[in-house]
Parts: sequence; structure tokens; C-alpha cells
Amino acid sequence: MNKAQLLSQLYIRESSGKKLVLPTQMIMDSVDPIMFQEWQNRKRELVPIDAADTHWIKTCTEGYITEVVFHADGTLHEYRLFDRFETKGTWFLADGILYVEIIKGENRYSFGVVGNANVNIHSAVEHKNGELHSYLKLAQVKPN
Repeated sequence: MNKAQLLSQLYIRESSGKKLVLPTQMIMDSVDPIMFQEWQNRKRELVPIDAADTHWIKTCTEGYITEVVFHADGTLHEYRLFDRFETKGTWFLADGILYVEIIKGENRYSFGVVGNANVNIHSAVEHKNGELHSYLKLAQVKPN
């Protein structure tokens, strides 16, 4: 997903509280450009120090909660918070967006994280096997 589509999906979700919509269903012509810019002003670009060698808590609209450990080499480990079931994946930064891919069995989850300027609770749109899947919130965990 490109940055413009990701920002548009997140704006629609976060400004209206509606469920995520497919890019083909978005009608950005009807969006107030001033309100969209105000929403964007509350976001920030993520940089390498935000991700490399950090721990985050990830939650989704389906209620799943995991810990994600981003390693400096672009790999990651994800653990279910309570039983520590482990999965692996990769990450990279591009144009201020943190792109993540996690493989769980036969399923591939991918999402782009958009930074929040006011608090370290960020948001993302997740795809499962290429299909729109969930709205995510990710919080950076403070180091010791």
C-alpha cells in the first residue's frame, strides 16, 4: 500500500470512527482538505531510532494483543502477550512509515505504521494475505 492510500484510510477511520474501507471505496473528493491537513499535523514521520531495538505493544480491533520486538537488522519477533507464542517477521522504514510483515503459518500480515506526534501510540492499517483486515494501535514501550 502506498503512503497516500494509507494516510487516506487512516484519516477516514480516525476522523469518522467508521470501519476501514477499501481504497476503491474511498471518496477523498468529499473530504475537507483543511480537516485532513489538521489530522496530518497530529502525525509524524517515524525514524530509525523509533524502531531499531525497541519493544512495542500491538492491539487490533479484533482484540488481539502482542508484543513486537524490532531488531536493528530489520527482523522482528512477535509474541502473544500472555502465552508468549512466537512469530517472526521483517520491518523497514520508508518515507516516514514503518512497514511490517509477519508470517503466521500460512498467513501473511502486513501493515504500515503512521506515527502520532503527540503521544507514542501510533496507528496502522493491516492486511492479511493481501486483503484489508484490521485497524491497529501500536504503543512504544519505554526502555529500562
